[in-house]
Amino acid sequence: MGGEWAAAKLGDVVDFLTGFPFKSDRYVEDERAPRLLRGDNVAQGKLRWDGAKRWPKDAVNDVAAYWLREGDVILAMDRPWIDAGLKYASVQNTDTPSLLVQRVARLRGKNGLDTRFLKYVVGSNAFTDHVLAVQTGTAVPHISGEQIKSFEFRLPPLTEQRAIAHILGTLDDKIELNRRMNETLEAMARALFKSWFVDFAPVRAKAEGRDPDLPKHIADLFPDSFGDSELGKIPKGWRAVPLPNVIAVNPARTLREGQVAPYLEMANMPTRGHSPNTVVDRPFGSGMRFMNGDTLLARITPCLENGKTAFVDFLDDGQIGWGSTEYIVLRPKKQFPPEYAYCMARDDSFREFAIQSMTGSSGRQRVPPESLGHYIVASPSDHVAEAYGRLVRPMFARASAASQESRTLTALRDTLLPKLISGEIRVKDAERFVKEK
Repeated sequence: MGGEWAAAKLGDVVDFLTGFPFKSDRYVEDERAPRLLRGDNVAQGKLRWDGAKRWPKDAVNDVAAYWLREGDVILAMDRPWIDAGLKYASVQNTDTPSLLVQRVARLRGKNGLDTRFLKYVVGSNAFTDHVLAVQTGTAVPHISGEQIKSFEFRLPPLTEQRAIAHILGTLDDKIELNRRMNETLEAMARALFKSWFVDFAPVRAKAEGRDPDLPKHIADLFPDSFGDSELGKIPKGWRAVPLPNVIAVNPARTLREGQVAPYLEMANMPTRGHSPNTVVDRPFGSGMRFMNGDTLLARITPCLENGKTAFVDFLDDGQIGWGSTEYIVLRPKKQFPPEYAYCMARDDSFREFAIQSMTGSSGRQRVPPESLGHYIVASPSDHVAEAYGRLVRPMFARASAASQESRTLTALRDTLLPKLISGEIRVKDAERFVKEK
């Protein structure tokens, strides 16, 4: 049970640093300038760079001590725990170059603490419980550097730390590999959507006498000229129609009050990628209902601006799930494949329209579902819509399988982590358990 492991206080075995105070008037728009790692950029177990602020390159020498490097463990000190979990992460190579700013803590192992093992100490339930017990403040809960450093835990020998980190890291690496593969598959599906239904690239190429760079049987489905519409020039034979003509908005789904069903909370809605990490069973109360093939769009600020959107592929056949009343549910009609609605919901032009349609008081603005009736789309022929479905469906199926595997691996990692960290189970037992899975 880890009884022979030495007792340690975190502050004695980490190189601890909090970031430099910054002024917003120093921000620059230069994409080549280093990013600033603020609390808003720290999510549960990962860093996110949406809306990242940047620091002028000619001022970095003044803050050189705050460069982050791969492997550093990061912890948000303001609102360190949100409904999705502890806001901590390990810096990846793709997160650099970046600079640490105030109210964010950076930890590196020293005095016999391996930094890779440190990541799992900070990610443990015991550390989360410590944070929740000592954080102060109501409007903005926060934690101090001294409170972080006061955490006490059992420190295994260095060889065992590295073995534990290797087992858990192997699971994390596979989860990350799946995430990157899914990102690539989704990018392909979305690029095809934009090419066919927004830019009309195959039609434009044929109209200009160029090769549309598609197999002949697909290229033949597209016209070779444009016609006038309220959208402007669209492919000849296509129709400019309100979105509800091709996509049902909030279609009826039935759940009885109190019926236990899969529940997707807003905190677990993905900002990138199509699939949520966590769905839980909960008795139905009040909320939007959905089924496989539906697309969920967060309609409230700042969730909409942050990109919270999901494609439902995590339910059993015929099963109904539910979630926040702040979701809009989209379902394509007739010949349009389900993936069409998701790719449209991720398209920049649609998102800009949705954001501009928000109403309500500052800080609680939301998209009225009826406003989507004013969004005009270019409706293609049945044959083009069906061809798009044939091409993207295998991409989403592969991504769905990888997401399901990642959810299984995440559950396995989260089961093993506290047991390995506490010494309840040892490395050899964990290795056997992982192989059996």
